[in-house]
Amino acid sequence: MFNRILGNASEVEAQKLQKELQDVLSDGESVTHAYKLVRDFFVFTNRRLVLVDKQGLTGRKVEYHSIPYKSISSFSVETAGNFDMDAEMKIWLSGRSTPLERKFKRGTKVVIGVQKALAQHVR
Repeated sequence: MFNRILGNASEVEAQKLQKELQDVLSDGESVTHAYKLVRDFFVFTNRRLVLVDKQGLTGRKVEYHSIPYKSISSFSVETAGNFDMDAEMKIWLSGRSTPLERKFKRGTKVVIGVQKALAQHVR
């Protein structure tokens, strides 16, 4: 709970998110890994990466950004240093010149988990 208050990321049980995203997932698609950043999620399925962006004060408005693994051309992780308080992840997609960027608060090791899940799924 303390990590969530400070904005740090945390790993989420895949089965819990499987039920929550049943209307978004296709037949035969299953959640393999999931990570929460405050209210947003990185959801890795057996078919794609889904970035879940909860918007507004109530979080009722939700954007689901679906990224097939085959369209991820590269990604990078920059860990937090002594003076830089945040870790950062960039994901480059084919057909786009600018990467998707996400920041992780200092002290979180979840960025490494997200990086490992990406490495496992991107071929």
